Amino acid sequence: MKILITGGTGLIGSRLVELLGSDHHINILTRSPRSSKDNVHYYKWDPKSKTMDDKSLDGVDAIINLAGAGIADKRWTSERKKVILDSRVDSAMTLAHYLKDRSDRPKVYIGASAVGFYGDRGENRLTENDGPGEGFLSEVTVTWEDAHKLVTAAIDRSMILRIGIVLSTQGGALKEILKPTALGAYGYFGNGQAYYSCVHIDDICGMMIAALNDDNYNGVYNGSAPEPLTNKELVKAVKKGKSGIGIVIPVPVLALKIAMGEMTEMLTNSTRVIPQKLIDENYAFKYTDAAIAVKDLLDRQL
Repeated sequence: MKILITGGTGLIGSRLVELLGSDHHINILTRSPRSSKDNVHYYKWDPKSKTMDDKSLDGVDAIINLAGAGIADKRWTSERKKVILDSRVDSAMTLAHYLKDRSDRPKVYIGASAVGFYGDRGENRLTENDGPGEGFLSEVTVTWEDAHKLVTAAIDRSMILRIGIVLSTQGGALKEILKPTALGAYGYFGNGQAYYSCVHIDDICGMMIAALNDDNYNGVYNGSAPEPLTNKELVKAVKKGKSGIGIVIPVPVLALKIAMGEMTEMLTNSTRVIPQKLIDENYAFKYTDAAIAVKDLLDRQL
């Protein structure tokens, strides 16, 4: 296949390109010039000004849109919130604009969203049939998914993937959890009872690859492992996967709020998401046990 990827140099995108390997021709949209190599070619775009090199779309069979400013990269000031939201909407609007008048449209579109869509829902088990919650993360994902509709209107089949907490040693939550473990501390947040919907990075990439190859994948999917863990259970799983020695201790929510402000909701929201549609499609999860997932990631430094 010939695949166009936005966000192809980010955490998920980089691993996805590796897993796709040399069997596919891959075009990556980037704001910074890069040298093309082998089957991977880079094209310039600027979502803010809604411009892109339209040659990147020539003969493309599929688009995977992972573009968006990092949710946890900086404190949520009003300006940063605007960047987070605009970066997601602008990427979809740019693609939609350039697809509008083309006759050689891709056959499938895969767009990223997030389990933050559901907000803070306590112990409720949430499937794709449940509506959005409240708070900034929910507001962003609702608007993000609406923006994806601009693209899906021009393409026959689509998967919108509400991605959970991606486990990787190269970035994201796991990398942060691992930082204090060298000192023998494994910290969970508050009372540790907030549910986290996690997913091994190879599984989230595997879901996208499955959707590329199987026409049955269509619509909105929760992208997480089958059984969510509480925050405390996840930290214990990290300790087990690392074969670590140390203590599991709480990090007070007040300390989080002083350090992070409104961003604290990322760590304290309880979002117990079930990937029901993936289960129904018989998607073959590689990693359903968090401790095994962590050990694998540490062993391979993924």
